[in-house]
Amino acid sequence: MRVVSGVCKGRPLKAVPGNTTRPTTDKVKEALFNMIGPYFDGGVGLDLFAGSGGLGLEALSRGLDKVIFVDRESKAIQTIHENIQACKMEDKSEVYRNDADRALKALIKRDIRFDYIFLDPPYKKQQLLNLMEKISEHRLLTDGGNIICEHSHDVEMPEHAGEFSQQKHEKYGMIAITIYSKSGEI
Repeated sequence: MRVVSGVCKGRPLKAVPGNTTRPTTDKVKEALFNMIGPYFDGGVGLDLFAGSGGLGLEALSRGLDKVIFVDRESKAIQTIHENIQACKMEDKSEVYRNDADRALKALIKRDIRFDYIFLDPPYKKQQLLNLMEKISEHRLLTDGGNIICEHSHDVEMPEHAGEFSQQKHEKYGMIAITIYSKSGEI
C-alpha cells in the first residue's frame, strides 16, 4: 500500500493491524482519483471511515488543502497518525476517533463544508444512503462537491440520493465505486 501520485508519490503506507479494516488497493485508488481529479487545486476533504488514511492522504498528495480523518477504531487512529507523519502532512490533517454519526454531528456544529467526502464503511454494515441523507440535510458538501462511495460490487446504489445525483459507477472485481455530485457534474 502506497501513495500513488502527487507530492508523496511512492511513499509506503502502513496498514491497520488485524483484519477489521479493508484497505483500498492501489489500483482502485488510482482509478478513483482519475474519475474525480486526478489532481486538485485546493479544497477540503473528509475521509469518514479512514482506516489507514490512504484515501485522504492520496487526496492531500494530489493537492487538497486539508483533510479530516475519522475512524472509530483506536488501531486505525494510531495508523493514520503514523501515515500522516510519514507523508509530512500534519499541518494539513485533523484526526478524530469517533463513529460516523457523531463525527457528522460534530462537523455540523463547526459549520465546515467539504469539496470531497470519502465514504468507505464496512461492507456488512452498509450505511451509505443514511450517511448521504445526513450530509445532504446538513449541507456538508459544497456546490460542485463530490461524495465518493466505495462498496461491495453487489450493492446497487440509486441514481439519486437526496439532493445528490450519481455521476459515475465502476466495478473493480469485488469492489465498486459510485460517485455522487450535488450539482449534477463532476
